[in-house]
Amino acid sequence: MDPRNTKLAEQLITYSVKLQPGEKIYIEIKGLEALELGRELVRVATLHGGVPFWYYNEETLSRGFIANAGEDQFKAWGAFHRPMMEAVDAYIGVRGSSNPFDLADVDTQRQTWHDQAYWGQVHIPVRLNKKWCVLRYPNPSMAQAAERSTEDFADFYYKVCTLDYARMSRAMDPLHALLEATDRVHITGPGTDISFSIKGLPAVKCDGGRNIPDGEVYTAPVRDSMNGVITYNTKTRQGGVVLSNIRFVVKDGRIVEATCDGDQSKLQQALDLDEGARYFGEFALGVNPHITRPMLDTLFDEKISGSFHLTPGNAYAKADNGNKSALHWDIVMMQSPEWGGGEIRFDDRLVRKDGRFVVPELEGLNPENLA
Repeated sequence: MDPRNTKLAEQLITYSVKLQPGEKIYIEIKGLEALELGRELVRVATLHGGVPFWYYNEETLSRGFIANAGEDQFKAWGAFHRPMMEAVDAYIGVRGSSNPFDLADVDTQRQTWHDQAYWGQVHIPVRLNKKWCVLRYPNPSMAQAAERSTEDFADFYYKVCTLDYARMSRAMDPLHALLEATDRVHITGPGTDISFSIKGLPAVKCDGGRNIPDGEVYTAPVRDSMNGVITYNTKTRQGGVVLSNIRFVVKDGRIVEATCDGDQSKLQQALDLDEGARYFGEFALGVNPHITRPMLDTLFDEKISGSFHLTPGNAYAKADNGNKSALHWDIVMMQSPEWGGGEIRFDDRLVRKDGRFVVPELEGLNPENLA
């Protein structure tokens, strides 16, 4: 047992989901290596008086169902799983799949049925209203995606995941306040010139309570306020494949044109999942000082210091702009100089340039002040 898993499990149970005696917790585990942390979560949850339920759900097992089931079977699968999620008080998902492309060849229709059942019936309407936290687990597959050795990546992982999130939370307070006082946001950069309103929508600090690693402050755009073009400069996974250089043209909040490098059908499939998939549900700024470059893993990439993400699909309940969808697709834009730079303005005031905050009240979120 890696002693770092004991420290991480304690942090997840006591800080991230704040499990109380008698509360039931759903622990979902993907990947053989992730079983070590899963076992420790079951043990620590029990020692703190919780009642754990555990579910091993790796793609090598689920593939036999997802690749062959019909629409009615997916609906029944979602209806079966939903009451289990409804019955618990908290959820932790540990994701360490050995091959993230195990479902890459599943046909489009079945993937859509799966997303509508798994996300549309269970996770988005039920789990997101619980105490929850989702994290990856370091394994050779993740190390390869990050282009690092397995040992080096594991050291990086535990350093990032056991950051002093209480300190980060305090540093986020001025950004939280500024977002809630802002009306217009204007973002420019290579291939990007887009503006929208966030007026009247709450801001939320992600400071170790929802994702590990964490480090973002988010809100949502007013649903029909966005206009312009955005070209994302990091790779992303969708429908089991990798897409890059995604470009959206947005008119009155709706994506009216979408292109990418890679499988165009997967891009269109995601945006056609339902009506809300072509509108945006989240706008967030990444601030984690230890995450400095993308590694094709959303839970890490969306926290990169100097990044932001604009998310097609469902809005979170805590910053609800009214957009509902079975999709919530965090696509990341880097704005550090080596990625082409860029500017973010709030009500015509420059607040971040080339990935660094430039107003005094926000400088505490620059990497040297958080690391």
